[in-house]
Order: sequence, then structure tokens, then C-alpha cells
Amino acid sequence: MKIYSKNNVLVEAEKRIHRLFDDFENVVVGFSGGKDSTVCLNLTLKIAEERGRLPLKVLWVDQESEWQGTADYCESVFADKRIEPWWFQMPMKWYNNVSSHSKYIYIWEEGKKHMRERSPISIKENTYLDFGFHELFEKIFKVHFPDQKSCYVSGVRTEESPKRMMSLTSALTYEDITWGKKLNDKLGHYTFYPIYDWSYSDVWKYIFDNNIVYNKIYDHMFTHGVKVSEMRISNLHHETAIQNLLLIQEIEPETWNKIADRVEGSNAIKHLKTDAFKCPSTLPYMFKSWKEYAIYLAEKLASDEEFTTKLHKAIDRNKKYMVSNLVYVDFYKTIIKTVLSQDFDFTKLSNFLTSPHFNTVKKYVDGKLTKKNIDINRKYDKYVKGLIYPSTQLLFHF
Repeated sequence: MKIYSKNNVLVEAEKRIHRLFDDFENVVVGFSGGKDSTVCLNLTLKIAEERGRLPLKVLWVDQESEWQGTADYCESVFADKRIEPWWFQMPMKWYNNVSSHSKYIYIWEEGKKHMRERSPISIKENTYLDFGFHELFEKIFKVHFPDQKSCYVSGVRTEESPKRMMSLTSALTYEDITWGKKLNDKLGHYTFYPIYDWSYSDVWKYIFDNNIVYNKIYDHMFTHGVKVSEMRISNLHHETAIQNLLLIQEIEPETWNKIADRVEGSNAIKHLKTDAFKCPSTLPYMFKSWKEYAIYLAEKLASDEEFTTKLHKAIDRNKKYMVSNLVYVDFYKTIIKTVLSQDFDFTKLSNFLTSPHFNTVKKYVDGKLTKKNIDINRKYDKYVKGLIYPSTQLLFHF
């Protein structure tokens, strides 16, 4: 449930950041070169300066296969004397989401030719852990702030994902705050999201109203027809990178050549279009059901045994919730998208399973929600009608 304040999102975000400086000895801002982290950094930097809390620690995990424009932009940000750069360019193992045959990529691997020269000011030795993006931040804080109450400030917004909405607003994280998560509760380490309720238009308005220098890759995306609401800047082996890999060939051809040499699977992208990675709107005629189609793709395209095992477990675990054709089709289309994008983190499936729509179905099937309790006029519950009148939608293909 959303609770609206009389204040606008900017005022609320500033209040939240002031609260963090009130309560925490160390405030570290996460930065990626994207628009959201740019706004979060500038908001926090302004307040840190007002409160005499400079220099501000700013953390970027540089994953090597980045846009050159992003690397240049981040380097310019770190030149600000008000900032203490925590620029990590260290060897680690990450998921490689652009290949169905090479599950991992080893970034900044010793003895390998890197896509870029590492910065003289970056942290190059990995004394934290070898694998695990989300776990990395917990480990960094544990090493650097073992006895200090500290927080990590992130530009994550809930508009981008229903999973984020659920995880950021469903429980208390710290005292009366829900807009965050625990890194290490025992040590007093937390992550907070002060702009979690901003829209993408709020983000761009703040950037332009305050004449903030931003990553110019966004301008190139705009001239190439990418919708403003769909612009994403991430590393180039991430599950969201496929569209960027198609764009980078035109925007940064030199970076593309380096990506093709460095990241297995990326070279095949130039022969494809983004449609090749989308789930079709209608079931291909040669398959009897969406489930059959999903299983076929998993068997043919997913070479990693752990990945396919997790897929089958997810199918078995949720088959009891396939109570209407609409739920069934949406579930298996999500499985198909997971396979096609090599989403090893299962982000797409997790978003679906934690969505308000699917949660209503789960509560109903598990006996936690009766027909009388269901408000059929609730706009976000698109499966409700199928729960009350299942005969109108049941077309099972098990």
C-alpha cells in the first residue's frame, strides 16, 4: 500500500539523507555512472557539504566491460575534491549473461589483456571475496567498518521492479525505516534507498533543474530511438545488456571490438536483433503448450546444469498456483524470458513471483484469502477474475 506525503519526492529524499547523517558514522554512496546513482550522489554530496561531512566516500565496482563513456564519466566524478573515491578494479568472477555456453566472466583477470588500463587511484587487490556481487558490499563494510555504524546509499528505485517494491517497503529495516535492507544487522551496517519512490521523470527533472553533468551515453541512446523510460546503463555482460550490445556497435565501435574479444557470447549479438531475445506473443504452432515450449528452450539453450535444475525446481514449486490460464501463460512466458536472456540470477522470475498479482493467487491457493475477501475492482489484481470465475479461463496444458 502506498502512503502519500504532502511533500514532493525531492523534499522527502533530502529528509531521508539527513536522517542517515544523523544516525550513521559512515555514509558511503554507491555509484555506477547511471542517472539514478548520479542523482543520489548529488543529493548526498550537497547535504554532506552542508553538514561538514566531507569528503564523501563514493563506491564504484568497475566490472571492466563498461561503456567507455561511463568509465570517462565516473573518472570525471572522482576528480571532485569533495569525494573520496572507492573505485574497485579488482579480479572477480561474475555471471556472463550474454552467453549460453560460458556462465562466468573473470573481470580484471591477472595476466589477461584488459579492455581498459586500470586507474592509478583504483583499488586493484581483492581482499574481500571471489564471487557474489551483492555479498561484496557486505564484505567491504565488514573489512573497513568492523566497529562503526555505517550505511551504503543506493539509487535503486521501486518503479523499475515489483520485486523491489515488495522488498523495500514490506518490512522494517532499521528503526522505523522500510526503504532499505540489512547488510549486517549485528555490525550496524545497512543499505538505504532514499530515492526509492522517484519516477524516471523525477530523476531527469532533478538533473536538468540543477544543471548536473550526466553520462552522455544517454544522449546517444536518445538519438538512436531508445525510449527515455527504457534507458539503462549497465555493464555489458549483464542480463539487461543485450540492447546495449546492439547500440554500442554504432555508438562506441572501439569498445565493441574490445567487448567481442573479451566477453564470450557478445560477438553473436551482432547477427541478431533484440526481438530474438523476446518471448513471442503467441505460442509457436509446433508446440502444444507454453510449458512444453519453455522446457524445450531450456533443454536446447541452457547448457548449465545448475541453471536448468533451478528452473525445474521453480516449475515444480509453483505448479499448484496455475489456477487459471492467464496465470499459467504469464508464468511460463516468464520462464521463457529467463532462458532467452540467460538470467542466472533469476531476476525476471523472482519479479513475477513477488508481484502483487501473483501474491494474490498464492494467498488464495494457500487458503489465506477467500473469495469474499477479494476485491474484484482492485486494478493491480489482474488474476482476480480468474480466481472467482475460473471456468472462464481454465485451459490447462499440463
